[in-house]
Amino acid sequence: MRFAPFLPRGDALKLIVRLLIGMVVIFGVAYLSDGSLLQIDGWTVAFWAAVVMGVVNAVIRPVVKILALPITILTLGLFSLVLNALLLYLVAWIVPGLEIVGFIQTVVAALIISVVTSVANKIADKD
Repeated sequence: MRFAPFLPRGDALKLIVRLLIGMVVIFGVAYLSDGSLLQIDGWTVAFWAAVVMGVVNAVIRPVVKILALPITILTLGLFSLVLNALLLYLVAWIVPGLEIVGFIQTVVAALIISVVTSVANKIADKD
């Protein structure tokens, strides 16, 4: 018999860990850049931004990647940075309290968020 049978296990736990990683990374980019890359109002905004970013990455990103495949091939993959920035703009448009400073800053913030989130998720997913 388990002590706490209501605790999430398996896929639910992985989802929660990924959301927490996304939240910490988004807040960390805003905090460590002192608002020069992203401006965020607090932890709750970072949580909702991570939720919306997860939904955007799961639903919208695959469609946009397929539609932008020709230009991504022509630019040898560099257009994917622009796609990441545009998706971050979309997340900022949906989530109140998350503000984008400029286009170049958004590209840099999207790059940092994707790299750090990918590395952290790889570390967290090791069994």
